[in-house]
Amino acid sequence: MPLRISDLLARSDLRLSVTYDVPPELLARTIEAATVSDLPTPGKWLQGGELLMTIGLLLPMEPAACRAYVHDAAEGGAACLALGLGQGLPYQEAPQPLVAAAEESGLPLLTVPDEVPFIAVTKAVFDARADEQRALLHRAFATQRRLTAAAAGDGLRPMLTEWTAATGVGAAVLDPLGRLLATSGHEQRDLPAQAHDLLERVAARGLRGSASSTAAGQQLEVQPLGARRLRGLLLLTGRPDDAARSVVPGLVSLLSLELERRHLRDEPERRRRSALLSELLAEEDPTADRARDMLRSAGLTAERVRGVVVEAGSAPGRTATGPAESGVADGTTDGATDGAVDGAAQEMAADLALAVPGGLVRVVGGAPGAVIEAVVGEELDIREVLARFAPHCPAGIGPATAPEAVRISLRQAAGLLAVSRSSGAPAEARQSQASRLLLDLGDRRTLHGYADAVLGPLDLADHGEELIATLAAWLETGGAWDATSRRLGVHRHTVRNRLDKAMDLTGRRLDDPDDRFDLWLATRIRRGGAPGSGPGGRPALPPPGR
Repeated sequence: MPLRISDLLARSDLRLSVTYDVPPELLARTIEAATVSDLPTPGKWLQGGELLMTIGLLLPMEPAACRAYVHDAAEGGAACLALGLGQGLPYQEAPQPLVAAAEESGLPLLTVPDEVPFIAVTKAVFDARADEQRALLHRAFATQRRLTAAAAGDGLRPMLTEWTAATGVGAAVLDPLGRLLATSGHEQRDLPAQAHDLLERVAARGLRGSASSTAAGQQLEVQPLGARRLRGLLLLTGRPDDAARSVVPGLVSLLSLELERRHLRDEPERRRRSALLSELLAEEDPTADRARDMLRSAGLTAERVRGVVVEAGSAPGRTATGPAESGVADGTTDGATDGAVDGAAQEMAADLALAVPGGLVRVVGGAPGAVIEAVVGEELDIREVLARFAPHCPAGIGPATAPEAVRISLRQAAGLLAVSRSSGAPAEARQSQASRLLLDLGDRRTLHGYADAVLGPLDLADHGEELIATLAAWLETGGAWDATSRRLGVHRHTVRNRLDKAMDLTGRRLDDPDDRFDLWLATRIRRGGAPGSGPGGRPALPPPGR
């Protein structure tokens, strides 16, 4: 227990006395240390929580000076004042101006009798503090032993239960995606709303940091779990005392070991699912029923699936889930580097298998050209999964298909790796995406130069912006005159007149497929070339109809 002022007053050998009727809440203050000073302004030499003892050698007895002295000590963090009395000392009893100033400031003022030296009070304080530290250490050891015994059992729950029983602090373990794995409470399954932000922040940093916050009077703390890669997250709900705080690293280590053990234990199941995926892809023309049955045997029940390919050999030295394996530049052989890259690919594949329902993931090829193939449900936000577990790695996302056609989706995903490598983001196959690939791969200056060459005559004409907008709308609607007039809010004859003028100026013909494509591509470049959107948030232009 912490040493309080009331504890010192209860020591009969010290014979300390209070000089006024001190409220109980002031006597409950914690004493962190004891010090002696006769300076008239001792506050700047204090750190907080001290029992400040003085004989009052330089203390003036004017009321204003006493108030200034007491205020300085209180501002410095002193928990209590003690005045030494006795023969040959300035005071044989506490002077009334000092007592009044202490009572006014709410700072307890004690007296130390002549027969008790200050060193006895100091020794009593430090002995009590040492006893407190020993008690905290014993409690920490006892808690650690209980956690170690629980770790010898089965699962995460026994450790979390022992932790909460010993410390009173709630605990929960979640996987890297924030899904609850175990909790110390029998009923509490829902996490506090403010915990989700902390979990996201720590998960994004992998093993490189923790986070804590206080919201609505509740302290939350999140610690990453895992040995070399992020395997889970520990959420603590409550404020650990000093003894519990010293045990947190041990709890993190034991939970990390349990999650690593789970990871190794699940390796046979990951291999089975990888073999199942290989079996599915090995059949050139599987029936719909067989393909669905194979996916459902792995727990993937989506009606439509898509293939995903990740270039694991391009993984940076560190990922969001922790440090990836990498060779050392000096003195590392090619074989060692290849083995490290291959190990990183297997670890990344294991992370993806955990994150995607069904876990149909396999590694194809060896270092340095290893790629990871996965089959996921159409509804899964695969971009979020890739951002978490394969950041900065080239990745292709195939179109959604029926399960029996997943080989085609994977082939298209593999063909997008070059696009992803160039753009620095996962590339996704969609219908009518040829223009996006062209715009993504082309040099921006060259593309805008091309647009200027095609549309330059309209830029110089009167109402040129109006002509270009009308041309873009007509191409966007596939050459539909009524739809274009409705979109622009003008008569269809106005649309025709504008387009006739635009064709005269550019020397192009709307009935010529090549001219229409040039005009459509130029307007697309002018409108930003952003995939999926045009100006004002409208859908981007589709390829022109014939």
